[in-house]
Amino acid sequence: MPNIYLSPSTQENNFYVNGGTEEEWMNRLADALVPYLTASGIRYTRNTPQMTAASSIRASNAGSYDLHLALHSNAAPEGLYGQRRGIIVFFYPGSAQGREAATLVADGLKAIYPLPNNVRAEPSTTIGEVRRVRAPSVFIELGYHDNPDDATWIKNNLEATARSIALSLTEYFGLPFLTPRAYRNAVVDVNWGSLNIRDKPDTSSYVVIQAPDGARLTVINQYRNWYVVRYDGVVGWANADFVTLV
Repeated sequence: MPNIYLSPSTQENNFYVNGGTEEEWMNRLADALVPYLTASGIRYTRNTPQMTAASSIRASNAGSYDLHLALHSNAAPEGLYGQRRGIIVFFYPGSAQGREAATLVADGLKAIYPLPNNVRAEPSTTIGEVRRVRAPSVFIELGYHDNPDDATWIKNNLEATARSIALSLTEYFGLPFLTPRAYRNAVVDVNWGSLNIRDKPDTSSYVVIQAPDGARLTVINQYRNWYVVRYDGVVGWANADFVTLV
């Protein structure tokens, strides 16, 4: 099951030209993104506003993650405040996986940003959350918060941005993109042993956990004959033939 470290900005002193901070708005973006991640069976661990970039890097490196996703907004250099627009998605140049994920995210954002030619994926060896994390990293600078047009676009497009990022991540991980829906209660219904809960909707994919007959599940979503389920705190895919809704 794909597992990402979600790291919205902790920069509380980076102020938007039209109100609020980078920390506030990137955490709002993360709030909008989380339901899409869960709906498509992507697990995540998220930093907190009390953390720093350094402690977020340490937390990411202390776990086993398939991707480190950092959410930020940009600011122009002194003397150019308010004069730049655009989105940059950074990755580490030595990481083929990071490049692939960043390119997919950038391509997706081009479809919703009003200046698509100003959206690009770019390598970096200077950003800590790109250079110092063990997992492949995608570091999004989602527009310039010192530019009134970009700052307004960010605030008015949190849902669309979250959907775009989630869609790119499902493509990267080889999962179907699913939109959030109401959760349902269910039980395992097998005539033998336990139900295999897998990391993808495929009988040949890795088994992340097993649930015995009669075990209670939460059904998060459905794709064809597979449910995204939560069992014992673990999210995975279960064959719908062996799950009964209650």
